[in-house]
Amino acid sequence: MLQVKNISFGYLKKTVLQNISFQANPGEHVSIIGESGSGKSTLLKLLYGELDVNKGQVFWKDSEILGPKHNLVVGYDFMKYVSQEFDLMPFISVAENIGKFLSNFYPKDKQTRIKELLEVVELTQFANAKVKLLSGGQKQRVALARALAKEPEILLLDEPFSHIDNFKKQSLRRNLFNYLKVNNIACIVASHDKEDVLPYSNRMIVLNDAKIVANNTPEYLFNNPETPLVASFFCEFNVIDGKIVYAHQLQVVEKSDLKATVKQCYFKGHYYLIEAEFNGTTIFVENIKAIEKSKELSFIIKQQQP
Repeated sequence: MLQVKNISFGYLKKTVLQNISFQANPGEHVSIIGESGSGKSTLLKLLYGELDVNKGQVFWKDSEILGPKHNLVVGYDFMKYVSQEFDLMPFISVAENIGKFLSNFYPKDKQTRIKELLEVVELTQFANAKVKLLSGGQKQRVALARALAKEPEILLLDEPFSHIDNFKKQSLRRNLFNYLKVNNIACIVASHDKEDVLPYSNRMIVLNDAKIVANNTPEYLFNNPETPLVASFFCEFNVIDGKIVYAHQLQVVEKSDLKATVKQCYFKGHYYLIEAEFNGTTIFVENIKAIEKSKELSFIIKQQQP
């Protein structure tokens, strides 16, 4: 189990994280979200031991995670960290990068392991390609595979799919996160993308102003967004009469006391997102059909909870 106990950290006089506490069990997926600069990446570095905590402690099972003041070599064998800088070896192949730290005493086992991980990150056809020739997204996938090579107990991921295009991103997420679940590997993911969080996370932690402002399941936080910050992570929302209402909770009807004037209409695939002016503020409504700019629409609030 990962135990984070009241850790605080700051750069010079700036407090980045204050009294952060949470736990993660083996095999659990915990997502860390927050605006840029909220401390997501810093938190992962503290969990990995790349930085020294100013206060508090971090444990994985019975081992305390200590920083560079205590360890000449940063990191632990049971934990791997994939940052936004991949630190790969550019002049050797993808397969060689993945197997770099695997033992050569069992060559067949090593090749089997490399093949398995190439399939997980969908790079089998690039096994013999030099890393320097790969795209940014492909390099990110190599870094993910290399982190898994020695079967860590816990994996720390900082924006793990940020360089990967949408053509590959969905299937890669499924492959990677399902692999972690099957192999009982704990996963802490810092992300700004709800698709990394909603389908896979057991728990979602929201950082703001150096503190944890929400810590619960994604389903609970989606259904009970206590603040606009939490709601904004999931989708477009409105604040009407002091209550948070998602765009999909507003329904366009023929007649209603609630009326708004259309400002813009955006095609979103299976629906249109209508931006409209209501009582001097902007609201968003999901509708199955487009509505012309400057048209008046009537709407109702379908329900207060999604």
